[in-house]
Amino acid sequence: MVVPVSAAARPRIPAPVPAALAPPTTATLDKAYTANRANAAEASRMAAAHGDRTRAVADHVMATPSRHFLTFDGRGQGLAVEVLGDLAHADRVAVLVPGSDTTLETYGRFRAGAAAIQARLNSLDHGHGTHGSTSRPHTAVIAWLGYETPGTVSTTVLTTGRAEDAAPPLTRFIRELRGVVGEKAHVSLLCHSYGTVVCGRAARGLDVDDIALIGSPGTGADSVSALRTSARIWAARSADDWIVNVPHVHADLFGTTVGFGADPVSPAFGAHVFAAGAGGHSDYFKPGSVSLDNLARIVLGDASEVSRA
Repeated sequence: MVVPVSAAARPRIPAPVPAALAPPTTATLDKAYTANRANAAEASRMAAAHGDRTRAVADHVMATPSRHFLTFDGRGQGLAVEVLGDLAHADRVAVLVPGSDTTLETYGRFRAGAAAIQARLNSLDHGHGTHGSTSRPHTAVIAWLGYETPGTVSTTVLTTGRAEDAAPPLTRFIRELRGVVGEKAHVSLLCHSYGTVVCGRAARGLDVDDIALIGSPGTGADSVSALRTSARIWAARSADDWIVNVPHVHADLFGTTVGFGADPVSPAFGAHVFAAGAGGHSDYFKPGSVSLDNLARIVLGDASEVSRA
């Protein structure tokens, strides 16, 4: 188990209102990146003045010139949507949706996974090209911390509430992403842990090609068909993932849904189950791992190259 960072355990950290920006286009990406870096820098200064060195350092790192944020909000737990790679020319895009305990303070762990998948995409020699061409595809990875994640040790992690709140902004983001990369780009959602609940809640309205559910406690749906999406659904669980011990049930208690239903790697669920190796719950994006290699091939659209469980 991971010990959560609780925003409720300390005074709320002051931060500027997020930059007011129109939905991005290829022509305005640099403007968005610049505005959000400036917002992160101001958030760092405000956190430092408030006496919160941990948040000040986290925000300061995000304000460095090499970082590219489509969204940054330093208020509360914080929200951030970061691009790795050249989004303006990408025709293969991975969007990572994190699970519990992901905040601005712990964002570095989440970003490391995004960087690992981007590095693996860059290293693969993709022979058949893009959209029938012989050229190498252009890839981008997006770390989408676009919702307030639950704490691992909390009641919210047992319910769909945070996922229901997260589904509309994820749907809106994917729609705006299509406005940048176009309808022909291959877009994959890589959803981890509680993030799979978010993706399950949003699946019906998402214009994506693939949804990969990794380390999932369940999606809230009993089967792939119940997700009501045209996306290809993948699922994996590594051999040493403690999530296997989570009961796959759900019940309505006093108007609140507790639990997340069917196991996505079970045959009855109907997903394409792929190999994830012997790692633990936090190892799906570990460099050199079977799971990372398979996730990269899903992003590239190489379904036939994905090793099955």
